[in-house]
Amino acid sequence: MTTTLSNCEYVREHVRMVPDFPKKGTMFLDITTAVKDAKAMQIMTDFLYEQFKNENVDYVAGIESRGFIFGAALAYKLGCGFITVRKPNKLPAKTISESYTLEYGTNTIEIHEDALTKGDRVVVIDDLLATGGTAIAACNLIKRVGAEVLASAFIIELNPLKGRENIEKIGVKVISMLDYDLD
Repeated sequence: MTTTLSNCEYVREHVRMVPDFPKKGTMFLDITTAVKDAKAMQIMTDFLYEQFKNENVDYVAGIESRGFIFGAALAYKLGCGFITVRKPNKLPAKTISESYTLEYGTNTIEIHEDALTKGDRVVVIDDLLATGGTAIAACNLIKRVGAEVLASAFIIELNPLKGRENIEKIGVKVISMLDYDLD
C-alpha cells in the first residue's frame, strides 16, 4: 500500500488529543486510538516499511513502550530482528544505559549489552517525536556498541519542540508520517 495524503489524513483522524496529560498544559497525542483501527495500523506500518524496504536493515530498535508496536511490525515486514529499548531494570541480562531529558522531566533507557554488534544497521522507532531526547539516547546506546543508526522514525512529530533538529544534530536522519504544530 502506498501512503497517500488521504491515508495520512485517515490516520490523523484516528489520533486522539488528550489535554493536560501527563501534566497540566501538555496536549498529549494518543496513538492507541489509531493502532486499534485495523486500516490505520496497516497504513502506519506500510508507511514505515516503504521508508526502509531497500535499506538492508539488520535490526529495528523499538523504544518502550509504543515503539514496540511499530518496531515489531516493521521488523516482521523487513524480515529482520527486533531490539527492545527499555526503561531501567526491565531487561534480565547485563545492560548499558543512557539518561536523557524529556519535555516534562528526565528518564533513562537501556539495551542489553550484547543486543547489537559492530556494523549492525539499525532503525530506531517510536510513536512520537517531541524534543528528541528519548530517540537521541537510543541512538547513542546503539552507537556505543558500534552499530550504525540508519534513521529514527516516528508516526507523529511535534514541530514546535524541535526534536527533528536535535536528532539531526547528532547525524541521524529523521522520518515522520504526521506533523503537528499544536499552536
